[in-house]
Amino acid sequence: MYKDIIYEIKDLRYLKWSKIRKSSGTAGSFLKAYDDSGIVKKYYKLSDYDTVKGIVGHECVNEIIVQRLMDVLGIDHLEYRLINALISIDGKEYKTYLCESEDFKQRDESKIALEDFYVAEKKEDETPLDLCKRMGWEEYIYGMLSVDYLILNRDRHGANIEVLRNRKTKTLRLAPLFDQGLSFVCRCHDKKELKNFDVMKDQKVQAFIGGSSTAENLGLIPKKYLRTLPELKEEDIHMVTGGFEAALDTAYIEKIREMIRRRWMYLDSIRNKR
Repeated sequence: MYKDIIYEIKDLRYLKWSKIRKSSGTAGSFLKAYDDSGIVKKYYKLSDYDTVKGIVGHECVNEIIVQRLMDVLGIDHLEYRLINALISIDGKEYKTYLCESEDFKQRDESKIALEDFYVAEKKEDETPLDLCKRMGWEEYIYGMLSVDYLILNRDRHGANIEVLRNRKTKTLRLAPLFDQGLSFVCRCHDKKELKNFDVMKDQKVQAFIGGSSTAENLGLIPKKYLRTLPELKEEDIHMVTGGFEAALDTAYIEKIREMIRRRWMYLDSIRNKR
């Protein structure tokens, strides 16, 4: 039923895990690995890992939920698959759900972090948002700001947005959105924290474009770029968050559903207020 989840255990103990901040398809700072033995290079990333406690996070589940939301919104994104896997880290074996993806670069394309592109190309007193508007990337950026509010994305730093350059065609484009795992209730490590978590709280986030508030960043979006959201029915919410019972406690899934429901309603309402 869910093409983005592989439930059958896959033996990936041969993968070598390391912290790599910048790599196509897996940008971020969590443990990453890759497999280039096949026709298509595969990238893998784990949820939050603790050297003592093991894998303690559920960021990989978040990635799948977010990409389903972006499918509903019609926003381009990197395709992840959630895989039930057996892995080995520092000689110790773990059974976990991890994310698999492929390189989003097309042939003849090279990549550069948006923050580096900004430093190289900005005009005097030009902000990152101003540069993106000058490049004609407004719709992409405003869609990103909307998604980041919906999911309370804590980590949209300047390397989590990439510019792809094709030197043969002399064209530039922004890479599909990726690395949205640090979202929803990712910082709730026990049931007490989960119960007390306010899904509408405007928490401080890291954002290269805009400020440190996802709610305030919605104010940067001109009315004509505010998306008319489709009606999100309960069955839609359950479809977006479905299939994770083996990977994540149902209490977390219910909290994420509440968060999607309430933030979706707020985002839909602000268009009528402008």
